[in-house]
Amino acid sequence: MTSNLSLFNTYPPYDTGFLYADGHEIYYEQCGNPEGKPAVFLHGGPGGGGDTTSRRFFDPNIYRVIIFDQRGCGRSRPYGSLVNNTTWDLVRDINNLREKLDINKWLVFGGSWGSTLALAYSQEYPENVSEMVLRGVFLLRQKELDWFYQEGASNIFPEVWQDYIAVIEEHKRHDLLGAYQEIFSNGDKEKQLTAAIAWTRWEAATSSLNNDPSRLATMSKPEFALAFALIENHYFINKGFFESEDQLINGIDKIRSIPAVIVQGRYDMVCPVQTAWEVCNKWPEAKMVIAPNSGHTAFEKEITHELIKATNKFGKI
Repeated sequence: MTSNLSLFNTYPPYDTGFLYADGHEIYYEQCGNPEGKPAVFLHGGPGGGGDTTSRRFFDPNIYRVIIFDQRGCGRSRPYGSLVNNTTWDLVRDINNLREKLDINKWLVFGGSWGSTLALAYSQEYPENVSEMVLRGVFLLRQKELDWFYQEGASNIFPEVWQDYIAVIEEHKRHDLLGAYQEIFSNGDKEKQLTAAIAWTRWEAATSSLNNDPSRLATMSKPEFALAFALIENHYFINKGFFESEDQLINGIDKIRSIPAVIVQGRYDMVCPVQTAWEVCNKWPEAKMVIAPNSGHTAFEKEITHELIKATNKFGKI
């Protein structure tokens, strides 16, 4: 078992392919040890897509790592599509991928929106989940959306917030998610792109305690920004397509028998620690680790350390 708790070196996939469903081509790849412990990585956003860094939380000698790009993003096509793109479409994709790859059970790893999807999937298919590693827990409740997209984090990053709201007319700022949705659904491509870049720059600038210029640059690229912002706004306007905003926290009893580690940055401005705390109060069997000097992103040093520590631990099972 690898004892090094830094990021594992990037290793290439040994298999790539597509799932085909509802007019979508859904990209997936397998990395690491083909005979190893299966683990599926659920990326954030929604709309973020997977990349080479996603596989680096898993020891490639131990794990068979499966990464897929959710509908409309990353290497999946059609890019930016909102058609047949809901939480439950993604949950079905995860299970179809598991069946396609002939996997009985796998570890489910997800951060931010990835934690939302991990909880939704695991509550739907608990018998197929061996362990869970979650980071920056997000339940997509109204108070969480309001904190980040209406008022809350705005008081911590006022200079960045000013750019986020600048694209919205003042009389529409009482409902910023709705105002952005209005822009994204109209035909003005130039205004859509301006709004999308403002949206993604807000998220990029608030995701870590020490601002990462490379992350800001990546998320500001026009094609990425447009797909990312449109898909996120689509999910948030539709309340995650849940029956109620408490669906995931009320469903914790379905998964309490699954071993789990929850890693949370103390100063996470995107998904504040309160949500993870509420989940752990419902799920006392889960181990909660608070990274005391960290924000949101998985690449804060403390958070990276704890995530790899968790996958190493479960790799022994």
